[in-house]
Amino acid sequence: MPSAGASLHDLSFREMAETLEASGVNPQHAKALWKAIYRDGDRDLHVRSFSPPLKRWLDERLGDGREFHVDSPEVVDEIHSSDGLTRKFLLRLSDGQVIETVLMGYDGRHTVCVSTQAGCAMGCVFCATGQMGFVRHLRPGEIVAQVLHARRVLREIAPHRRLRNLVMMGMGEPLHNIDSVLKALDIISDVRGIGIGPSKIAISTVGVVPGIRRLADENSPYRLAVSLHGSTEEERAALVPASQKWSLAMLMEACRDYGERTGKRIFFEWTLIEGSNDSPETARRLADLLRGMDAHVNLIPLNPTAGYSGKTSASGHGFQRILREAGFPCTFRQRRGIDVAAGCGMLKAERRSKPAVVVPKA
Repeated sequence: MPSAGASLHDLSFREMAETLEASGVNPQHAKALWKAIYRDGDRDLHVRSFSPPLKRWLDERLGDGREFHVDSPEVVDEIHSSDGLTRKFLLRLSDGQVIETVLMGYDGRHTVCVSTQAGCAMGCVFCATGQMGFVRHLRPGEIVAQVLHARRVLREIAPHRRLRNLVMMGMGEPLHNIDSVLKALDIISDVRGIGIGPSKIAISTVGVVPGIRRLADENSPYRLAVSLHGSTEEERAALVPASQKWSLAMLMEACRDYGERTGKRIFFEWTLIEGSNDSPETARRLADLLRGMDAHVNLIPLNPTAGYSGKTSASGHGFQRILREAGFPCTFRQRRGIDVAAGCGMLKAERRSKPAVVVPKA
């Protein structure tokens, strides 16, 4: 059943202080509450030793059927990669919707990949989430709760490690849910709590032009990654239906404007698909498309899905060489968790026809 009331995880620090003050509690107590939720990661706020006014407020207003609750998604499934570096979680939200979160380990750092929507409206043909269709946006608290879950797991398996990086590359299109995403990132980057630095946070978009322009207008401190996948209007439209609304020309104009106004490098993501977008001619067109921009191209081997017949390209290194010769940094994304369906939406799609295995909370 959906939780009653509002989520504390949806509140910014200022809103939390104002909420307490409106109830007659000194707003200074917001510091202790914020620390408990975000720095210490408390899940049961009723057992913590707070000042009497704050404890009374929580006892009266926090809980099932009361004014406030906290987002605590249920772990429906958890699988580990064979290399021991990736854990993927299937999380059930309070209304029964299921999303994915991935904790990935790299040399010296850990990254969490979070979802921003249940399903996705963009319909990219090779994406498992896009094949599901759109259900709803996630609230800021539902995004934040994924980061808290990943950090909690990391503290259990590697107490000496910090969660350093965050990528908005899970289920959904972040810039289609931009208000919730930016509010969640304000909470996540707040140094009084989780404290993941803005330079360690990446927002990935399939090319929602109004969102890119808003990030430029607001001089967003986060990194921008754009899923391009095509070097001509026709090539891209065959893979990314959203290009029918925001053409390649419109997208590149917005990206150039973003780069000029913010001074930030843009990471262009390119899923290599055999016979579709992996030819030398395509690589040269892409280089021409990016000419004059501070751009880094991230090549991604295709994750096969049941809903798409495309094949992983074997031409990646030749594609990479052409882009590097044109002067662009070009790397292959480090693959993590392919044996545990770590591509966005893949685990949920795989589990649709199987009974859920509920992992008890610790």
